[in-house]
Amino acid sequence: MCSLVALAFLIPLGLSLREQSRDEAIADAARRSALVTGALAVSTDPAVVERAVVASAEGAQTRPVVHGLGLDESAARASASDLDRARADRRSLVVDVDGGVVRLDPVVLGDQTAVVEVFLPDSTLGEGAGGTWLLLFAVGAAMAGAAVLVVDRVAARAVDSTRGLVKAALSIGDGDLGVRVEPTGPRELAEAGYAFNRMADLLDAARTDERELVADLSHRLRTPLTVLRLDAEALESDDTSVGSFSPAELDRLRGIRRIRQAIVTLEGEIDVLIKTTRKSVAHEAGPAMCDVSEVVRDRMVFWAALAGDQNRPHRVNGAQLRIPAPVPRAELAAALDAVIGNVFRYTPQGTAFEVAVSRRDGYVAIRIDDAGPGITNPDRALRRGTSDQGSTGLGLDIAKRVALQANGSVSIDRARLGGASVVMLLADPEATPRQVSRFGLVGRMARDARDTKSSGRRWPRQRPTDE
Repeated sequence: MCSLVALAFLIPLGLSLREQSRDEAIADAARRSALVTGALAVSTDPAVVERAVVASAEGAQTRPVVHGLGLDESAARASASDLDRARADRRSLVVDVDGGVVRLDPVVLGDQTAVVEVFLPDSTLGEGAGGTWLLLFAVGAAMAGAAVLVVDRVAARAVDSTRGLVKAALSIGDGDLGVRVEPTGPRELAEAGYAFNRMADLLDAARTDERELVADLSHRLRTPLTVLRLDAEALESDDTSVGSFSPAELDRLRGIRRIRQAIVTLEGEIDVLIKTTRKSVAHEAGPAMCDVSEVVRDRMVFWAALAGDQNRPHRVNGAQLRIPAPVPRAELAAALDAVIGNVFRYTPQGTAFEVAVSRRDGYVAIRIDDAGPGITNPDRALRRGTSDQGSTGLGLDIAKRVALQANGSVSIDRARLGGASVVMLLADPEATPRQVSRFGLVGRMARDARDTKSSGRRWPRQRPTDE
């Protein structure tokens, strides 16, 4: 296409230049003829005319020939009819002859008319045409080459944009909703790229909402399931190996055992579902914010009712004011439920517990204390939370994951109540974080840790509480 455009431009230009070269040659012939006609106007003396003829041209072949004065006409090329027509019309003529063209200029000399003939060979008419055509050919080739390069670059951009769009579409089809394209290339392809990115954003948001919904529903199921498990544990022992039982009693005890086993299985499945969906949502979604105090108050509404059923004294401290944290609300609620659920699971009924929230030194601390027997090896408990040895996402590993997501940490120490104290540190988004002691937010915990380390006994005997 580029070559055709170049030819359509250069061929007319070459023909025009050739015609211009012909016109210039004929104009030069008219100038030489004018020298002779001027001499004839002054004198018809053969010697004067001959000198004018010699002076008008350098070569004998192109010297003018004067007809009608009896001078030498051996070099003449015009026919008698052409000469008669020039005399009759009394105007200049350009006539084609063998080997070129002749210009005929009539000159009226009294009662007779002389005709000055100037011959122009074909070589003179096309002088410089070869170089002109060569130049035009070079220009045309350069234009075609440049056009090919430009078109190649433009086409390459379009092809690259199309390939990128196809690759991204295939990735979307394979389930990678995080892929995006850079809208480049022609306007239509760029618009297609913007539309593709918008579609991918909508698909990504829809999948995130779906996973959050599944996680929230699973979390809501786990809360009443915890109550069901605690009620099942409150039933009599299902051990049938000790004592003698009637067939009806054996069936009832076996039914209790099946109920407990089914609850444990269902609880594990729900925890795996929560862990999987939460992990996917946390990986795909951007940073979220929540009010720690509001989450603590909301979850304690449920746990307070359950604590009342089990005669557990409880208290909430520091959850009156708004305290932001860089974690999703559902994530923090799941972590709180997991840690508080461990208190209900691993301490006897009637054991007191306390939930406290504080804010200091660039961190937000959530402390869950209990008056139970405590944790024999806290370091091992924290390591188990990150191992692959059968953890289903309960308790400390959920709390640790949420804390790490908020650029914080989880620690275990001795509680004021005598049992375990689990502290979740979350980065305060409204303060400038700085390196401080992880236990500085919970009063005596740092000093207690040093004291227990020096004494060699980490967990004291359980002390009675004031509640």
